[in-house]
Amino acid sequence: MRLILGSASPRRRDLLAQIGVVPDAVCPADIDETPEKSELPRPYCARMAMEKARAVSVAADELVLCADTTVAMGRRILGKPADAAEAAEFLFALSGRRHRVITAVALRLGDHVWERDVVTTVRFKQLSDDEVNAYLASGDWQGKAGGYGIQGMAGAFVPWINGSFSAVVGLPLAETAALLSGAGYPLYGAAP
Repeated sequence: MRLILGSASPRRRDLLAQIGVVPDAVCPADIDETPEKSELPRPYCARMAMEKARAVSVAADELVLCADTTVAMGRRILGKPADAAEAAEFLFALSGRRHRVITAVALRLGDHVWERDVVTTVRFKQLSDDEVNAYLASGDWQGKAGGYGIQGMAGAFVPWINGSFSAVVGLPLAETAALLSGAGYPLYGAAP
């Protein structure tokens, strides 16, 4: 059974490798990720993951794995910042507060799509101007929901999380393994 990863994220490939999964191919989905009017973060994230899974063109017997990670402050969706100014706005908004990171995973086989989403609460310490400026200068904010990656320098901003660390990075491993196993994909070195 072939597994196609519908994501260009190197973090997702690294996370899959942690559970012994190496995709047979990587085919990033190209979809419009604009939230609908008044769309809430969790339904938005689930919709993005499912739309990505449906957008990847594969054979009927191939599995497609896609995910979407969204940072939410209340009802507000903090996507990938367009530039350093927006990243700074996000970081200062998150400073000293709790927020939610939602990661939805979608697995498609033929016409059937399974979806799971995981919500993790993350607390940022109060950030100084120097910390934000140094982080922006690192470029690590680029391409990351909410303008930060917990697995990099921004890990120093996070004194507390409640939930799945791997989901905040971009792929909840326990839920992903369960989806793959349920679809018949061999995990943990099992023969196909």
